[in-house]
Amino acid sequence: MDINDRIVRIGGASGFWGDSAVAAPQLVGSGAIDYLVFDYLAETTMAILAAARAKRPEFGYATDFVDIAMRSVLGEVVRRGIKVVSNAGGINPQGCAEALRRLAEGQGLRLRIAVVEGDDVSAMTGALKASAPNRDAPPAGATDAAPQRLLSANAYLGALPIARALDAGADVVITGRCVDSATTLGPLIHEFGWREDDWDRLAAGSLAGHIIECGCQATGGLHTDWEAVPDWATIGYPIVECHADGRFTVTKPAGTGGLVVRAAVGEQLLYEIGDPGAYLLPDVICDFREVRIEDAGADRVAVSGARGRAPTDAYKVSATTMDGYRCAGTLVIIGIDAVRKAERSAEAILARTRGMLAAAGMANFRATRIEAVGAESIYGPHARSRATREVTMRVVAEHPLKAALELFAREIAPAGTSWSPGTTGASGGRPAVTPLIKPASFMIDKGEVDAAFILDGERHAVAIGRYGGSAGAPEPAPPPAPAIAVAGTAMVVVPLLRLAWARSGDKGDLSNIGLMARRPEFLPWLWQQVTPEVVKGYFAHLVEGEVERFHLPGIRAINYLLHDALDGGGTASRRIDPLGKGMGQMLLDLEIAVPSALADAA
Repeated sequence: MDINDRIVRIGGASGFWGDSAVAAPQLVGSGAIDYLVFDYLAETTMAILAAARAKRPEFGYATDFVDIAMRSVLGEVVRRGIKVVSNAGGINPQGCAEALRRLAEGQGLRLRIAVVEGDDVSAMTGALKASAPNRDAPPAGATDAAPQRLLSANAYLGALPIARALDAGADVVITGRCVDSATTLGPLIHEFGWREDDWDRLAAGSLAGHIIECGCQATGGLHTDWEAVPDWATIGYPIVECHADGRFTVTKPAGTGGLVVRAAVGEQLLYEIGDPGAYLLPDVICDFREVRIEDAGADRVAVSGARGRAPTDAYKVSATTMDGYRCAGTLVIIGIDAVRKAERSAEAILARTRGMLAAAGMANFRATRIEAVGAESIYGPHARSRATREVTMRVVAEHPLKAALELFAREIAPAGTSWSPGTTGASGGRPAVTPLIKPASFMIDKGEVDAAFILDGERHAVAIGRYGGSAGAPEPAPPPAPAIAVAGTAMVVVPLLRLAWARSGDKGDLSNIGLMARRPEFLPWLWQQVTPEVVKGYFAHLVEGEVERFHLPGIRAINYLLHDALDGGGTASRRIDPLGKGMGQMLLDLEIAVPSALADAA
């Protein structure tokens, strides 16, 4: 078959560690995939894995990959000849591979399992702290220098080691930290023989991986128009059908729930990409501004138009640091003035325990946070009512000493008989005191990292090219045509929800909010009125840094990058939404003025 006629079908079976157990059996049973890929490693997950390995050295990988996903499909994967690629290795990929090998042997199956290594740069801690490895602007969420107290440090490797392992005959490739999209791009490089400097195709393959790396977020999950998405319980996991020229179609297994439409796929394109003209990956710098997304039949969406250029000579490093301890206590408060009662209860808990700490000769809490969950506390000045009669009081405290927070944890439940009427919900016992392991990121020169894979006991070095690409953004895309109101036209105020779809997420302490116009004629009005200043003002109670704005003409969308927006982000954040997942939904409440004819069309 001519390579231009070939289609490689890749199913995305996991968007994070903890995704549903139905994914792998659904995709394998569909008979519609050549590759089964899993993404487990958010920055927060790396912090969790570091904590797990600190307790038990044999841990540090995503155990669900072996114990749940592969256990349920391994025999069928082998029978059908499906290749598997996963970053489930976390900070212990060899341990993950050994667990899978034992599982296969127990089922009488033989697998050639390759392990990608080189991402663990924690042994270089001293050199990292002394260096200034990044000469270009770092990607979103990365700082310039390594933190001083590292528990783990893993470079985001690219797709080339995965491709080379598949070239060598691996049935399964397990990686440590790699960029999420690499689990898809690696198979495409292998299958189509793409050169490592074929930037446009590498960008297209990376986009295919980006679309499926979050599982059902491409098939109707988290979709703004959630009521239009059928059968949540049986939602289909995504499949990309990829061509040698970089085009691909997004679909899902036949007979499953969910919805594959242009809007849902467009939302996922916008998810966590920062500057869409300079999405930095280790294999390529992607430009998604002119990407085209079109409905191509029932539950089929065609994607094309990604462009790429040479990557930088640096890897981003995902690190974890130990920074004391944290405890979060909750109580349910019911009745009239529930919000005020909850806030007073939390304040009393903190005041009492501060006094007890002082009496014991211990320092004050390093940080605290009080929230009344159910009273829209995260909305700040945009909260619509504090009159709710049922809330969850949440009080968080941090301290360098575990003993100090154990004292705090003991003083949550006494509120149930001491203070506010209607206090309940303490039956779960004392809240746990947990190590506060925070994610951090910085840059390291690619020349300092030895990428390789191990297959059949033999180590194979993988040469990574140095192309000297610049992280600097290209010229911005031209703005949309100006919004012009015809004289005498009545203007109507409408919420953004009627004009746009939205998706938000995080990169460290950055929040990314994407808006995609529902109709072409809506985009000029969105651009005119939803300015960076307006977004900054709307989130002034949450966002401490600047707000950047980017235009994506190809899908008629706008991407906002909110700096210092998540109270540190990930496990560092004390908020109920540490990952910014709700910020897109919050922004959809913002009201702007449009001509009445447009409002009627919305």
